[in-house]
Amino acid sequence: MERLHYSYSDRKRVDAFLRRRKRYGFCPLDLEPFADLIEIQEDQLFSAINHNSHHLLHPLLPPPSVASQNYELRHRIHNRSLPDRAGHLSDANFISRMIYKDKY
Repeated sequence: MERLHYSYSDRKRVDAFLRRRKRYGFCPLDLEPFADLIEIQEDQLFSAINHNSHHLLHPLLPPPSVASQNYELRHRIHNRSLPDRAGHLSDANFISRMIYKDKY
């Protein structure tokens, strides 16, 4: 899935920068690609928002789904209801992207 908040050329520039840092010994050789680093950090942030009701961004989450409250469903990343998709602008929103991530 292409990230909406930074362009392909931006990602390539950061990857090239990280490769140079590895070559000169400023980064560990097993450092993951930039896109993977971003995904890991986004997952950690979303988990912190979802599990901490006092987090500043917690009120922006949609309410828990009715099904998750009434049924024993398979484990999911979150128990939130899926709001209607409002368009391209809402797809770029961090909370919306994380709610719809891996929604199969």
